[in-house]
Amino acid sequence: MSSFLALSLAATLAAAPPPTLTLEDALNRARKENLDLKAAQARLAQADTASRKAWAGYLPNVTVNGAITRNSIEAVIPAGPLAPVEIVIQPRVQMQAQGQVRQALIAPQLWAGIQAAYKAERVAELNVEQARREIFFGVAQAYYGTVAQAQAVAVQERLVELNSARAKDTQVRFEAGTVTRVALLRAEQDLARAEQDLIRARNAEASAKLVLATLLALDNPNFDVAPPPEPQVPEKTDTGVLVERSLEQRADVAAARESVELAQINKRGVWLSYLPNVQVSGTYNISNAAGLVGSNRIWLITLGASWTLWDGGLREANLQEASAVIAENRALQRKAELTARQEVNTAQLDLESALANRLKASQAVELARESHRLTEVSFKEGVATYLEVADANTALTQAEIGLVGERLQASLAGLRLLRAVGAFGARPLTTDLKVETSEAPFLQPLPEQTQPTQPTQEGPADAPRQP
Repeated sequence: MSSFLALSLAATLAAAPPPTLTLEDALNRARKENLDLKAAQARLAQADTASRKAWAGYLPNVTVNGAITRNSIEAVIPAGPLAPVEIVIQPRVQMQAQGQVRQALIAPQLWAGIQAAYKAERVAELNVEQARREIFFGVAQAYYGTVAQAQAVAVQERLVELNSARAKDTQVRFEAGTVTRVALLRAEQDLARAEQDLIRARNAEASAKLVLATLLALDNPNFDVAPPPEPQVPEKTDTGVLVERSLEQRADVAAARESVELAQINKRGVWLSYLPNVQVSGTYNISNAAGLVGSNRIWLITLGASWTLWDGGLREANLQEASAVIAENRALQRKAELTARQEVNTAQLDLESALANRLKASQAVELARESHRLTEVSFKEGVATYLEVADANTALTQAEIGLVGERLQASLAGLRLLRAVGAFGARPLTTDLKVETSEAPFLQPLPEQTQPTQPTQEGPADAPRQP
């Protein structure tokens, strides 16, 4: 009985449908499980220690050490004229302990070092945030591509069903003598071609799922994907407004800007190295040897200063190097700004083209469907030939697959515009980027877009959406 129940349970589990993954689920899982993101967060945790290391040079430094020494000769001053009591200068077994505290009072170069450490942490935060946004964008691209492949498989499955029914009908007609053998061969060829196309489409879908599963750190790519929402972007927005928004919100542009300031701080630190350093230290010694002073406990406080007047030209070389680093980072900042401007303009043009192509593809599907319907009617009435029906089927399938591709391109174009503006998978740069929230990636609205537009009943589903 137990074996029967086990087999029944296994059959039930095997027949259970695979889980359905939504875009929000994919982005949330990527935030938690994506290995590239985990590595980036680990790098951020490493960079987060820079300020603590910098402060370590300015905070008190406490050291304690001890030693036991076995001497070959014991030295003792006996009680007498030189000392009222016996003084052990060097015992045979000598034990000594020492504690020391050092504190920097004036360390100009450390001041710049601490400021540079905080600035370096900020640059690391922005770089990790940029990596985070790119990872989310890659996950969204893979998700939309997987959905498009699943839709292409559905189109091919319908074509196989249609051609299978057509082949059976043609076989009956051939046996009845109403169609020629050429028509039967054409029907069988169309069915074989459709089955081959279906295999290729399923393999492409499986490959897309593998890519998405890798990004989400899933061991088993056995899942379905739900149709994602259309990216809500305004069709007509002034390019200058989007570029300005991009320069404010993109993490890579902000990181380039902060890198220039970091280079300037480092150069300031080189200038401060020309100033003197002042520090104070206190030492406490305890030993079983009284020494000449006659006490085995001694303490001292030292106030010291150091001033490097000439170091062989090292500081001058460091100044030249720092100036070159500033020039390099300024060039990189300018390049990042120009890249952002170019990506916004290109994304706008791509979106405009993609929306127009999607509309034309939708119209082509409607025309292909009407042509297919009329051809079917003519074929049933004996006016159209089977070749015309097959051509109509092929045209309809190509139009539907073309529409799937244009829908994908329109969605990706919308995502690219959001990414170019710094609004996809983004958090405001003014927040603490070290804290990883448990919420879905924050999608900032673009200018002139206050809320998503809901599709109406009158307009076609594939018409360009207004903000």
